[in-house]
Amino acid sequence: MSAPAWELTLEVRTAEQTHALAAGLGAQLEPGDLLVLTGELGAGKTTFTQGLGEGLGVRAGIISPTFVLVRIHPSLPDGPRPGGPDLVHVDAYRLGSASEIDDIDLENTMDSAVTVVEWGRGRVEHLSDSRLEVDLVRTLGGAGPVAPAPAAPTPGAADADEVTLDFDTDDDDEPRTIVIRGYGPRWVAPPALPGTSPEPLTEPTERTS
Repeated sequence: MSAPAWELTLEVRTAEQTHALAAGLGAQLEPGDLLVLTGELGAGKTTFTQGLGEGLGVRAGIISPTFVLVRIHPSLPDGPRPGGPDLVHVDAYRLGSASEIDDIDLENTMDSAVTVVEWGRGRVEHLSDSRLEVDLVRTLGGAGPVAPAPAAPTPGAADADEVTLDFDTDDDDEPRTIVIRGYGPRWVAPPALPGTSPEPLTEPTERTS
């Protein structure tokens, strides 16, 4: 697997800060971009995706797609980016391999949408030669990306319209660490995010005339 070109490590203390950070990133995303989110349950993956959706200007109501696998949120014609890319939100937790990813036909929307895949590491890298990997870690007692299978859904919950930030209720002020890494030609340079200073992970190439 190729090494990332750069890495950003950020500290956030609330769900709102995670949302705002992701909104700033979402405003810079373009059709064809692929993001891979990793983090335990309650770490903020859905909150981060909600922020991306705000920055992209897509239809509100982003919730975890766990029991649907794929949800598509269209760009709003009267939003901040009319004519911009749709957001395709995928949960790959129950998918065991890259071949199962192929079965849900993401390639049909890859070129025209921004694709965000929760639990996608090791499953979706073949979809694009460039990607952003986003790790969300609960600083206090976090167990990393390994988590038990989600509980059975409450009837009707998958169709709820309300937007719920997915930090655990008792942990809204618990610090999170967010690590963003860029791979491939699309992400040779990092996005401009407030208060960040990327760490280059490759040696600079000496230019010759």
